[in-house]
Amino acid sequence: MTYAIIGFGQIGQALARAFARSGIDVSVATTRDPESFAADAAAIGPGIIAQKLADAVRADILFLAVRFESHPDVAKVLADWKGKIIIDVTNAYGIPPEQLGDQPSSCVVAQAFTGGKLVKGFNHLGAGVLGQDPAVQGGRRVVFLASDDEDAADKVGVLAETLGFSPVKLGGLSQGGLLVQARGKHWGQLIFKDMVRFD
Repeated sequence: MTYAIIGFGQIGQALARAFARSGIDVSVATTRDPESFAADAAAIGPGIIAQKLADAVRADILFLAVRFESHPDVAKVLADWKGKIIIDVTNAYGIPPEQLGDQPSSCVVAQAFTGGKLVKGFNHLGAGVLGQDPAVQGGRRVVFLASDDEDAADKVGVLAETLGFSPVKLGGLSQGGLLVQARGKHWGQLIFKDMVRFD
């Protein structure tokens, strides 16, 4: 499996630190020239590789860590996302539900990435918390996952565990997924809830 983080703001960098802690290589990309952030990527760890967006999207599993409004631009990079898993880390706070066709925001994102399998995840924690070591007093920090594709959710769950987190699946995007999605100016009930699971 190969991995990429699309977006290198605070959330993208927090995710990159999780990969660096685990010693797993990951590509990072934005719409900017990779030379403009290559030094910041290298400072996180030697396995954090700055790439052009067109190269980074070749990965098997991609974290979409851009502003919600920017997801259509990323989706246009490939005509067909078949075989790829997109982890939707965006938050559509402030976007009126009617602008989304009264669908969950992740359903809108999924429609943009034709052929891809979408998992909502890693978006309920702020960057400051997400970037911390997920090992907490003998437990592991929880990340919530929602998807209409069980196989994709399972694969992302395995990755979350490899990164040190404890994945909790919430079901489909239109059910449990609403717990971790913004609706207009209201946050889902699990947004910003920092939970730790003890096995």
